[in-house]
Amino acid sequence: MPRRRTLVLLLLGVLLQAGCADPGRDRLLLEAGAPAIELQDVPFFPQEDRQCGPAALATVLGSAGRIVTPGELVPQLFLPGRRGSLQTEMIATARRYGRIPLVLAPAPAAIGAELAAGRPVLVLQNLGVAWLPVWHYAVVVGLPDDRSVVLRSGKERRLVMDAGSFLVTWRRAESWAVVVLRPGELPARFDPERYFAALAAFEVTGQPEIARRGYEAVLARWPEQPVALFGLANSLLALGLHEQAVGTYRRLLAIEPGHAAAVNNQAEALSRLGCHREALDLLDGTLGGAGGGGRFHTILQQTRSEVEVRLAGPGGEDCRPVSVGQ
Repeated sequence: MPRRRTLVLLLLGVLLQAGCADPGRDRLLLEAGAPAIELQDVPFFPQEDRQCGPAALATVLGSAGRIVTPGELVPQLFLPGRRGSLQTEMIATARRYGRIPLVLAPAPAAIGAELAAGRPVLVLQNLGVAWLPVWHYAVVVGLPDDRSVVLRSGKERRLVMDAGSFLVTWRRAESWAVVVLRPGELPARFDPERYFAALAAFEVTGQPEIARRGYEAVLARWPEQPVALFGLANSLLALGLHEQAVGTYRRLLAIEPGHAAAVNNQAEALSRLGCHREALDLLDGTLGGAGGGGRFHTILQQTRSEVEVRLAGPGGEDCRPVSVGQ
């Protein structure tokens, strides 16, 4: 048998073997007793050649209320040199359209939970093998049972795939899955580290209002969540809502008095309100305390110097008391 044909048959054998995982042992499980799920109203965009990324992202953005066509996304996503789209660009583009892209835990149940909450899930698959990858973005829209998965994929509006085969292709792509949330919306399974990382990115990109709404959603459920309080206060500060920021930092410091970063930022907010002396007292209390602010010591000192300059400047002290309830 010619060597080339041997290699082709070997590759075919590897692909067939990899695609035959036992769905009874490795399945995308619904919650016990849960009904079948299929999100019928999720939009569908047949993909153009090698442009599954724009089609898949337009699908989940549309489901999250942000109507956009794949053609609008192509200039932002498609990399001709790579003949496709990178995950980082998919996430960054979702942010630009004002939606929160949340990377899910690499577990099948995480996909099922989002579907049960009414949200489709964008996934990356490797339809080849590890050493000869064929990357493909698709959108999971249904679990008719625990042995099959329904996807918006390629040119097919309703591709029904064996659950075991789907999981194999998904895991070859490191089990990467993303749900796109509206501002202020919480995921089905709240993972603080993942959700707060998704919100923090909006602070970096200069979209603090989206971050603010996310933190407020967390605090509506868990009023004393310290990371959410800190994030909300920072977002308020970035939005120029200094009195509200001071009040939120105070809430956090009542829970965690040693939170040096909150002390630093509250002092900055107070100083912007003209309350320079109160800001200096706050900073001095931490700098002079046990540990001197720890790893934030240098930053606290720098903030103190900046506040002193403002106090000595033309405006001087011009403080309107901030109510405790702010």
